[in-house]
Amino acid sequence: MIPEILPALLLFALVASITPGPNNLMLMASGANFGFARSLPHMFGIGLGFSLMVLLVGAGLMQIFDLIPHSDMALKLVSVLYMLWLAWKIANAAPPEDGQAKATPMTFLQAALFQWVNPKAWSMALSANILFAPGKDTAAILWVGAAFLLVSLASTTSWTVIGQQMRRLLTNPARLRAFNWLMAALLVASLYPVLHSH
Repeated sequence: MIPEILPALLLFALVASITPGPNNLMLMASGANFGFARSLPHMFGIGLGFSLMVLLVGAGLMQIFDLIPHSDMALKLVSVLYMLWLAWKIANAAPPEDGQAKATPMTFLQAALFQWVNPKAWSMALSANILFAPGKDTAAILWVGAAFLLVSLASTTSWTVIGQQMRRLLTNPARLRAFNWLMAALLVASLYPVLHSH
């Protein structure tokens, strides 16, 4: 059934993946601070990590949360605290005056694991499986995971390149610091839907 609705699935995956969210804001900051090449592990970690998450959610991972009381609140708390820590890291990523960088780009594993505390990733994984693999058919779940893996190339590349291009405007340490603080503020602002969901 999925091949017939593949265009709709790909469009859904693209729109969900390329719109602003924690992953994309962090990629733009990474591109600006570290360049495209050094951001590649971060990019691949998002693509593969999120696709794996989609597969596991589709295979029934959410049922575990239904069995454990208040587990959703615990996940929300961990997510918020971790994202606040990441925002602090981004805000302080600007190099000091002596030119020695204080920060390093996110690794493949860090980016892959981040998906599990990323509220937008959870929302996307749940929505995609509910819409395109409602019967929990293995083939349909694999199609959904593959669709997100494919579009992640376009999404992660786009946001990292935007950040890298902004790097030319951010050669001044003060401007780079201001950019990083703006990215950190936007990352914190992206928590609003999580904090106001029931």
